Amino acid sequence: MLPVEPLFVVILAILLGFFFFAFLLVRRTLTGLREGYDDGQR
Repeated sequence: MLPVEPLFVVILAILLGFFFFAFLLVRRTLTGLREGYDDGQR
């Protein structure tokens, strides 16, 4: 087993959490825009 730096694991976890949060935020924004656009078409 390779020795793992605890700081590296913490930084990696924070980056993964940030990307996951950004993905959810962008997806929610795009769905909201699409729904608003569809409502405006009617």
